[in-house]
Amino acid sequence: MSGINKVILVGHLGKDPEIRYLEGGVSVTSFPLATSETYNKDGQKVEQTEWHNIVMWRGLADVAAKFLQKGKLVYIEGKLRTRSFEDKEGIKKYTTEVVAENFTMLGRRSDFEPEPMSKSALKTVENNDGYGNGHGDGHPF
Repeated sequence: MSGINKVILVGHLGKDPEIRYLEGGVSVTSFPLATSETYNKDGQKVEQTEWHNIVMWRGLADVAAKFLQKGKLVYIEGKLRTRSFEDKEGIKKYTTEVVAENFTMLGRRSDFEPEPMSKSALKTVENNDGYGNGHGDGHPF
């Protein structure tokens, strides 16, 4: 029987996704994701937060860079990958990342809409839905 490498996380982005482009125009996006759990210790409520390094490739990376922002709640499915690299002093280091295979934005629809605008900016958006999709419904998809 072969093994299973599956990760499911629900958490908040620690910062905006950073996108970069590799040879051949391949896009890769990375960001930290915080997951928290609460438990009781000696009658006190304790919250423990874990930080996960998330990596997304190609089309998924492009969508994440466009729509995800620091603080947003997201559901991510992927797999663990550990890789090695050399630091500036030539010392071999290891890092474990979650390579995302898909994600779903969670929360209220308003959590993913633009911040409130001034009246002049709002008038411009009323003529175009703000996403350039021609739907006029204010939804990016």
